[in-house]
Amino acid sequence: MPYSAEISRTHPTCFLFLIDQSGSMSDQASNLMMTKAQFVSDALNRVVMNLIARSSKAEGVRDYFEIGVIGYGGNGVRNPLQGAFAGKVFNPISSFEQFPLSVEDRIKKIPDGAGGVNEEKIKFPVWFVPEATGGTPMKEALKVAAIELATWCDNHSDSYPPTVLHVTDGESSDGDPESIAEQMGQLSTNDGSVLLFNLHTSDEGVRPIKFPVSEDEITDIHGKSLFRMSSILPEGVSLAAREKGYSVADKSRGFFFNVEPIEIVDFFDIGTRASSQSMQLR
Repeated sequence: MPYSAEISRTHPTCFLFLIDQSGSMSDQASNLMMTKAQFVSDALNRVVMNLIARSSKAEGVRDYFEIGVIGYGGNGVRNPLQGAFAGKVFNPISSFEQFPLSVEDRIKKIPDGAGGVNEEKIKFPVWFVPEATGGTPMKEALKVAAIELATWCDNHSDSYPPTVLHVTDGESSDGDPESIAEQMGQLSTNDGSVLLFNLHTSDEGVRPIKFPVSEDEITDIHGKSLFRMSSILPEGVSLAAREKGYSVADKSRGFFFNVEPIEIVDFFDIGTRASSQSMQLR
């Protein structure tokens, strides 16, 4: 049965975050006091914190996961992480615990149970910083991602396959990326093919689409292409989505279209929960 390999320190899985850093990501996110780029940055940093927490045991952080980030925009296609992570795309989760780029003081608002809100100062580690400039070289970004994933799959043939979580707010500016996405979907470990999930964020007020079954639900040509690029949800992902209250069918794909930026939080959480049932505490 595919997508059922046990995840352990011997056989980790990986998550690759493919992030649109084009100029339009500098637009303010609807109903949020920050840009789309800043919101994506915060959401990505939070999911890294969650993965560290899931990997933490009494003796420290166990390397169940490897994490990579590829950004694309006016500065080209590159690994946008700095410091200890600048040398290669994929790094073990324990390295993220050890080497945050910075640690910020943030204010967390907590309901007091009586209709009010208490404010609590928390430490917020940062690995990924916002950037927004230039065009949208999505095709090249997918090509670079596929090269990295091919090497990872070759080196981890018995692992749960990689999951790619792609966030964009626009159309590709360097050609049709669909053929590259199709090639990426042919990469695999012994447990199944690489999973590609896509999220398109928009504040245009049009009907959002989440986990569609057919491209007939989508009127936009670019949206149809992103749908075809998206993987059908494995059982573990479907379960994670249903637990968050989403309606998911047997052939639903990992695709959000025209959603508000705040949906990125669920998108990242569901995508990285896909393999949680396979984790082994060893």
